[in-house]
Amino acid sequence: MTTAPQPSRIPPMPERNVKALRAAIAEHTPQLLADFEAHWKWAIADAYDLASVPAFIAQWWAEFAIARNPELDRQVHDLEARAADASTNEEAVQLLTQAAHLRREAGKAEPGR
Repeated sequence: MTTAPQPSRIPPMPERNVKALRAAIAEHTPQLLADFEAHWKWAIADAYDLASVPAFIAQWWAEFAIARNPELDRQVHDLEARAADASTNEEAVQLLTQAAHLRREAGKAEPGR
């Protein structure tokens, strides 16, 4: 008996625009939605500055890419928590560097993947 590979439970990345990203967050990581909307209101709507949209999308693109993958989410938050409890500055920097690397890599996720 052969077993077909199980499809990934990690949802794909949406189209790279605010509307699609918001919909994906609402559907797959609703725990992020309130922060997403508050940040949008503060950074874009209340500022009346659309020049900030690319930076906003970049930040939330990475946040969603991490949060949609429970294993990656745990790994990043564990590194950040360990850094907060580190006994030396060097240890904290090393842990935060690892977390930042994972965040950068997550931000490179392509739509549909």
